[in-house]
Amino acid sequence: MLKDIFIDNNIAKNFSNPLDCEYKKFIKWLLKYNPKNPLKNAYLVVSNKLLCEYSRTAGYPHSSINIIIIIDKCTREGRLNKISNSDIKNFKQKHFKKHVVQRLTCNKSDWDHIPVVMLSERKYALSLDTNFRRDINNFPGFSALAAKRPQDIPYEQ
Repeated sequence: MLKDIFIDNNIAKNFSNPLDCEYKKFIKWLLKYNPKNPLKNAYLVVSNKLLCEYSRTAGYPHSSINIIIIIDKCTREGRLNKISNSDIKNFKQKHFKKHVVQRLTCNKSDWDHIPVVMLSERKYALSLDTNFRRDINNFPGFSALAAKRPQDIPYEQ
């Protein structure tokens, strides 16, 4: 099983000059690479939409250029778990039934991120968005874990 994780764009800002020891530890884990044992490496779960969000915010002052560097490194090392647009569309057609959509509390613009997490191997997500975390943690038929801080997810295991 891939040690993959979804990192919301609102978390990526914490990667610039992190003072927090937990973020330093998390970034170190993301950057560590062992070509002989790929299953021990960290993988980023991404979609085209998320990659575009990262790119857009990287241009703002005081934004996180580090996430772009991490994505570049993971791409060169084959450590992106990229969920396709068609997989997202198929997931939404199958699982976004009326009763499910009515209970979603996150922004509609984040609805495309829910399938990305649910289609990942470990179904782990980091996000500052309380409503997005609630929707991930309570999505029917799936056991996923979304947290605000890296230490609240067993990402190294």
